[in-house]
Amino acid sequence: MSQKRASISDIAKELNLAVSTVSRALSGHSRISKATRDRVQALAEQLNYQPNHLAAALRKGHSNTLGVIVPHIDGHFFSQVMKGAESVANRAGFNVLLCQSNEDYEQEQKNVVTMINAQVDGILVSVARPTHDFSHFDKIEKRGIPLVFFDRIVDSPELNAVELDDFQGGYQSTKHLLEQGCRRIAHFGGPQHLQIYINRFGGYRQALQEFGMEVEDELVLFSDMWEADGRAGMEQLLALPTPPDAIFSASDFSIAGAMRVLKERGLRIPQDVALAGYSNESFCSLTEPNLTSVDQCPEEMGRAAMQLLMEMVHDTGDVAVAPRKVVIQPRLMKRESSMKGKK
Repeated sequence: MSQKRASISDIAKELNLAVSTVSRALSGHSRISKATRDRVQALAEQLNYQPNHLAAALRKGHSNTLGVIVPHIDGHFFSQVMKGAESVANRAGFNVLLCQSNEDYEQEQKNVVTMINAQVDGILVSVARPTHDFSHFDKIEKRGIPLVFFDRIVDSPELNAVELDDFQGGYQSTKHLLEQGCRRIAHFGGPQHLQIYINRFGGYRQALQEFGMEVEDELVLFSDMWEADGRAGMEQLLALPTPPDAIFSASDFSIAGAMRVLKERGLRIPQDVALAGYSNESFCSLTEPNLTSVDQCPEEMGRAAMQLLMEMVHDTGDVAVAPRKVVIQPRLMKRESSMKGKK
């Protein structure tokens, strides 16, 4: 049978003391005699009293809690972002409240309300894929809660953000495939209302142009980037009169789907079709052959995003601070799936 949680009022009533006296005694206030402090502490231990740190913090005008909204926590990227973010927050004495939108716009809206109701001191957000309307984030700013976007950001000069140089990631991947001798490179792109996928596609286009080539519409397929999308896209590309000799995908999941189709068809990787993905998911080093991918440096991104958020939380507001954008450089992890041995 569960016991009712003891409160300061319970202790005060039992000892016939004022609630304020008990509160000061529990915090070790010097104005309370040692005898009284000892009596209060002894009864608190007997009743298994647990202080409500959140309530105490809220009385002081802050919760010591920072919120993070992510599309999902499965997979390598967002779990490593959280690792980096929590390391910075915890070191500074903050707790972290995590919500997942599960790539759902309505759930993301609910996440925002949850964070506001929890009275968090600041919020980090990476938006869901279906999100086109960003007005629900206005509620956060109207309440004066510091807000930082990361990875999937709202493209606005008025907002604080931490992002990867996705243009450079797309450029490096495509240039690498071109340097391997590939000349008919397809692209699996993500939803083009999200800046990260626009930038990855832009890097792909730039690399082709530098090699005197143009983007061919039949080689560019946009989707939600899941494994099933990669399978369907690969089937579509193989049905072309002249199939591609390489694919740069803006997601590791869709390139994994493409790999499965190629293996089912008996095609060799990279000799027949070279593959390069994006995000450096943990399975990239487990596939056969290992998958080339862009490392998004997620732990570094998490640390940078949380550091920026905490600077905003601690900002006194005496001096207007211009919105800041932190850009992290990607790393191309070259593995067997793209290495044809040419330069």
